[in-house]
Amino acid sequence: MRIHWSTKLFIKFFPQTFLKFSARKQGIDPRKLDWADKLFADCQRIDIQPTGGGSRGFILTLDNKLTLWFYQDGNHFGFDGYEMGEYDNGKVTIFDQLR
Repeated sequence: MRIHWSTKLFIKFFPQTFLKFSARKQGIDPRKLDWADKLFADCQRIDIQPTGGGSRGFILTLDNKLTLWFYQDGNHFGFDGYEMGEYDNGKVTIFDQLR
């Protein structure tokens, strides 16, 4: 697939605008890109760990202070909420045992 030269210029000189344009074209609210940037851009550390307790899900911990909880809902994960506090470091080997 060839990319038109004008699209290449758009990507090179206006990458954020291009991403928002592409998101809108795919039916994605471009504000979600801003929200993701605001949430993750300044994070120094992001950990992932299983929820435990027999439930299938995972927890994202941002900078050891904010956790985002996700649970399995059929064939996908749904957002379950968040908590704040002081959290320990996660293990970067969490995916090593997956098959």
